[in-house]
Amino acid sequence: MGQRIVSFVMSGGVGSRLWPLSREDNPKQFHDLSGDGSMLAKTLRRLTARPAGETPIFLIASERHADRVHADLAGLDLAGGGPLFEPAGRNTAAAVALATLRTLSEFGDSLVLVVPSDHEIATAGQFWQSIEAGSQAARAGRLVVFGIKPTQPETGYGYIEVSAEKTGVFDVSRFVEKPDLATANDYLKAGNFYWNTGIFLFRAGAMRDAFKTFQPDIWHATEAAYEAATTDLSGLYMPLELYAAIPSNSIDYAIMERAEDIAMVPAGFRWNDLGSWQSLLDVGPADDRGNVVVGDVVAIDCENSYIRSDGRLLSAIGMKDVAIVSTADATFVAPVSHSQHVKKIVEQLEKSGRLETRFTPAHDRVIESGAWRRRVHHWLFQETLPLWSTSGVDERHGGFHEALGFDAKPLVKPKRMRTQARQVYAFAVAKERGWTGPADRLIAHGIDFMAGQGRTERGGWVRTLNVDGSVADPVEDAYDHSCILLALAHAHMSGNADALRLGQETFTFLDAHLEDSRMTGFLDTSDGAGERRSNPHMHLLEAFLAWHQATGERAHLRRAARIIDLFRSHFFDAESWTLGEYFDAEWKPVPGEKGAWTEPGHHFEWASLLVDFAGRSGQAELSVFARKLYASAIANGLNRATGLAYGAVSRQGLPLDLISRSWPQAEALKAAIALDGSGGPDLKPEIEARVGRLFRWHVDPAPLGLWIDRIDERGRSLASDVPASIFYHLVCALTQYLDGTAEK
Repeated sequence: MGQRIVSFVMSGGVGSRLWPLSREDNPKQFHDLSGDGSMLAKTLRRLTARPAGETPIFLIASERHADRVHADLAGLDLAGGGPLFEPAGRNTAAAVALATLRTLSEFGDSLVLVVPSDHEIATAGQFWQSIEAGSQAARAGRLVVFGIKPTQPETGYGYIEVSAEKTGVFDVSRFVEKPDLATANDYLKAGNFYWNTGIFLFRAGAMRDAFKTFQPDIWHATEAAYEAATTDLSGLYMPLELYAAIPSNSIDYAIMERAEDIAMVPAGFRWNDLGSWQSLLDVGPADDRGNVVVGDVVAIDCENSYIRSDGRLLSAIGMKDVAIVSTADATFVAPVSHSQHVKKIVEQLEKSGRLETRFTPAHDRVIESGAWRRRVHHWLFQETLPLWSTSGVDERHGGFHEALGFDAKPLVKPKRMRTQARQVYAFAVAKERGWTGPADRLIAHGIDFMAGQGRTERGGWVRTLNVDGSVADPVEDAYDHSCILLALAHAHMSGNADALRLGQETFTFLDAHLEDSRMTGFLDTSDGAGERRSNPHMHLLEAFLAWHQATGERAHLRRAARIIDLFRSHFFDAESWTLGEYFDAEWKPVPGEKGAWTEPGHHFEWASLLVDFAGRSGQAELSVFARKLYASAIANGLNRATGLAYGAVSRQGLPLDLISRSWPQAEALKAAIALDGSGGPDLKPEIEARVGRLFRWHVDPAPLGLWIDRIDERGRSLASDVPASIFYHLVCALTQYLDGTAEK
């Protein structure tokens, strides 16, 4: 009976060298590249095939890929192992430290085998023969690596230089990073260089000692995260705040290049890390002219080429030594000898905020632009506006009802000032788009109620009124003032006589009492207490742009530019392409979960506003920020079961609020409309898909003129009423959709 070897599969990579197939939301380890299962599933099956000896198998993977991991684990006997989920990527040193901790806590000072999830290896038998050949050195306390004798100069692999050899085990002289071609040729001629497979075997205690000697910060931070982890039937989960604090480093830099007496075993198996299209050409089933052809492809007079289509028909004539890979939204073409350089394309796309590096589009996208036009027009103008212009209006006390029941009867709730303002805005926008209902009367009705009941002594506006119009909450809130300014701008454009004066008075109050005198930006409330939020600033930006549209005065554009500066300097995180929500008084993210909290809906809102500001100001580079916000929200913020945006996700893409509300779906539509034609991809199919999802989940299941505001993660309604505050999101988004699909 062989000695126990605890195996760990590292499955956290993105595999960008196989773009456009491999992407952040669907990396290469989950792809079937050779016709017999995903790379991850094949790796797991190889580990279960050890001829003799106890072999618990664990998987270290990104928590955001948990569903994919569980699908690949189905039917496999992991001998007591299971998945360990990382809430954030912290490189391979953290993964190896985690593997070591798990082994020590559950199996003592056993042997640990760490393997990548995405390598092509000849047979399980040959693989395990090589591993067993290194077990004696590992039991003696040496860290063991496995090398492949090079067959050609390869610039995409790291190398191991070895010296003395004893009973099939070599001493490692040094590790060498990926070389240029001339250096790779020198290594091949020297004969004592091997390709580094990234497979490691060691005793858990030996690796623990190495971490404590060379990287104590990584070890102690990983230990803290592991000790605070929670476990259920689906796996082990580390807390985000603790795991994200682990220093990010590779195991090669952190340990292997520093430790002494490292052993290398020449691998007795054929190996390929499938890290380029050239590698897939090398291992794939080739035709009689050396081509590997996958998918719906017609290839005539082609030689030694990798040609793949994951969607529509791909045809090629006379191609030689090239890689052509086509997906639903991208095509890559290069000589196979240059396929390692695909990262340059990915880097360029990342700089410009292109969605295609992070998100894999669905195969069922609607192609016909305007497919939803008739349904949208009827629902908006024949069902919704007539209902809310009657049942939604409080003719007795004034203003508008805060919510309706699903019987279209008003519910007795306090009237938030932002809701009153948004109803005024919605009816003004409807009038601008040709609605023949009583828009002027409704706009005046709302403004009269707000101005008559909701002003403060200093010229601002209260937060909430009771149903009868008496003041319920007198706080002067920046969010409410932004909504009021937005409504007044559109009321002014609709011809309301009081809107301009009230708007000027509101700007005077804003400058005197809500502007932060210490820093750029505005206070959440006039007393300046509490946390700072980016969201009121976004709505103020929306209002400033509306007033620029209404008056043409550049002073409003200058106001908007101050918000843009704050966005660029504090709100936007360039590394994760995410937008922070909660900040302290110095505009630093607050600690804990709130500091990592991001809302896909706000990403979409900011994206459309940035495009609007870019068009007005001439700052075209802001469209890149808009694309990045949209890309991160689509890649990380969607429930894959419904296609709807979650309420909130972490900066690493982990769901924090699983509820999908109706307003983020409307804002996703607005963002796609704004970005379509702004230098990125053709988003018309995405626009149609967004409308389709909005109606499928939120509109069609509701009575006429109403909507389901809250959907759980399985697509079930959680709504108990219909909030009026959502009306403005829907009217704005759907009228923009009608504008964009109007017959020319």
